[in-house]
Amino acid sequence: MKKFVAVLSAAAMMTSLAACGFTADTANTAASSANTAASAAESTADTAAADSYKVAIVQQLDHASLDEIRVAIEKELDAKAAEKGITIEYKDFNGQNDATTLNQIGTQVVADGYDAIIPIATLAAQCMTTAAESTKTPVIYAAISDPAAADLTDIDYVTGTSDALNTQSIMDMMFAVQPDIQTVGLLYSNSEANSTTPIAEAKAYLDAKGIAYVEKTGNTNDEIMTAASSMVGQVDAVFTPTDNVVMAAAAAVSETLTKGGIPFYTGADSFVTAGAFATCGVNYTELGTYTADMALDILETGVVPAYHVMDGGIITVNTETAAALGIDYSAFNDLAGQVVEVTTAE
Repeated sequence: MKKFVAVLSAAAMMTSLAACGFTADTANTAASSANTAASAAESTADTAAADSYKVAIVQQLDHASLDEIRVAIEKELDAKAAEKGITIEYKDFNGQNDATTLNQIGTQVVADGYDAIIPIATLAAQCMTTAAESTKTPVIYAAISDPAAADLTDIDYVTGTSDALNTQSIMDMMFAVQPDIQTVGLLYSNSEANSTTPIAEAKAYLDAKGIAYVEKTGNTNDEIMTAASSMVGQVDAVFTPTDNVVMAAAAAVSETLTKGGIPFYTGADSFVTAGAFATCGVNYTELGTYTADMALDILETGVVPAYHVMDGGIITVNTETAAALGIDYSAFNDLAGQVVEVTTAE
């Protein structure tokens, strides 16, 4: 539009100048100068736009793992903005684990013209992907255990980070410190896509060893607590993958199982700081940082890469819970490159 107006102005100048007796060469020179000025103004506007980005951070629900990721994303965006001398304006949204709310957030974010969307957890990622379909606004998800199972692959404007769980490693941990396990409890939400694959893997592992297992599920805090309580006296250990529904009740579940003398093995270190016994997985601060960097690279280059699987293999142990259960976890040193000891957070 700026160029179009400049050309019209130049044409008017040519007519006026010719009427006053100027030559055609003089008029052409004036038109060229006008176009150059318009191009310079347009370039300045483009540069200003490239130095400012709006990012929507959409958290599926409140719990320790997702909070840790969000804080890491925000910290890294702030750091990169200061380092590069640019403005990154971000806003937090929370879906409270409700698909209707998340869809409304997606509609709002797209209508408000955000440059990128960072959804945290699977349901949030699915809703934001649907919302951004018409605009192709980049969606850079965080902490999707199985992007393929969540239908988040092969979409040209969608990518992110995966916290894919090594279920076998956690099962190996169980039997390294509890070789006499007879029955394992599998506690998860059947509405969580994150749990589908690791629960299937856990069953296959236990079937191969001839170990019995008891499945308990729930989709609300109350249902999860009822399921956990019913396992006391029935199982020797409990496994939960990176399940957001269980994570929301992790502190209460951990307390119930520990009082019942049952070690609680989980898919994320935030469960362990909530009171669970142990995990082998990724560092969520590192995951959040990587996700933020990926989002900024996409904003600057326009290139959307394949999703990234974060490195795992870090065993995290709650020393207070280990002491309460009377478990010697020194065998973990032979199973991982790093064993991190934590206590229960307030």
